[in-house]
Amino acid sequence: MTTTPKVLILTLLAGHLPAAPVTFLRVPDGGIQPQVVVDAQRTTHLIYFKGDARQGDIFYLRSADGGATFSAPMRVNSQPGSAIAAGAIRGAQIAAGKGVHVAWNGAAGGHHGAPMFYTRLNEAGTAFEPQRNLMQRTMALDGGGSVTADTAGNVYVAWHGAAHGAMKGEAERAVWVARSTDAGKTFAPESPAWAESTGACACCGLRGFADRKGAVYMLYRSAMANVNRDIYLLVSRDAGKSFRGSLLHKWEINACPMSSMSFAEGAAGVVGAWETQGQIYWTRVDGGAPALIAAPGDVKGRRHPFVAVNRGGETLLVWTEGTGWQKGGGFAWQVFDRQGRPTAEKGQAPGIPVWSFAATFVRPDDGFTVVY
Repeated sequence: MTTTPKVLILTLLAGHLPAAPVTFLRVPDGGIQPQVVVDAQRTTHLIYFKGDARQGDIFYLRSADGGATFSAPMRVNSQPGSAIAAGAIRGAQIAAGKGVHVAWNGAAGGHHGAPMFYTRLNEAGTAFEPQRNLMQRTMALDGGGSVTADTAGNVYVAWHGAAHGAMKGEAERAVWVARSTDAGKTFAPESPAWAESTGACACCGLRGFADRKGAVYMLYRSAMANVNRDIYLLVSRDAGKSFRGSLLHKWEINACPMSSMSFAEGAAGVVGAWETQGQIYWTRVDGGAPALIAAPGDVKGRRHPFVAVNRGGETLLVWTEGTGWQKGGGFAWQVFDRQGRPTAEKGQAPGIPVWSFAATFVRPDDGFTVVY
């Protein structure tokens, strides 16, 4: 059974045919919080949230034709009502490497004592396995966790929290990683990703990513002295056994901005995107001194960036505008050329529900689709 979603084509400037046309796709069944990955076979995998924002469910679909049609939805979580969407940070993330993998902050127990759940699609592709809580040595799960995987069978589920018995406070938080070497069948107990004491912004998300060569990247926000909420980049080139960290972007603010991050890989390498002071930035993260590129314009209140890169080196950056706590809004997008310069392909649109955002992926024709 397949469903044919409504697709809208971006209105083009007269006389100009873009190299990477942008299309738009509504989340099926009135869902929110879309997350999309495209695997090595160019199959598109989509998850979304539906139900009560504090005790809802995650659903999964896939498409073999770049999003023109999708499979019938299947529920991801084996325990009904065990996922949350409130805050737009703690929802599910998906990865496709050797298999399809999903991780999310659990609804049970509230923010302090909530589980970090993981599941994977069975080998027949017909259902997800029973969900598992991967937290063994840590507590105080708050901001969103992440999952990433490579084609060699390594799977990494990451979150920030505190070790059992640690002192309270954001300064005591750290990024922890549970690693599997058998495509998610088993996981070693979580361990700190980095020995440096940076803290972690409690209600902010983090994002992991594995590139085609097996390197692992993570973006997270620190919380030193309660005001140094900077973006840090962690990189592992030994299959997650060790990470090296570096400061990417400073932000001094005595509050939790509840921000999120994104990664993508193109022919030229890996890029990451994040929010600082209400503006969206992206850059290459796989070597050299990063040159930060801002989303054009001076609109404030930009949040929840997603980035995609096609085989021609063009980059689509999409983000929300005007969203907040229990408040929906709109989204905006900008295409950049292979040198990182903004092109004429850009726009804004309404339609982001409460607790949601817009995601993006690259179609087989190297155009971009925004899911919202």
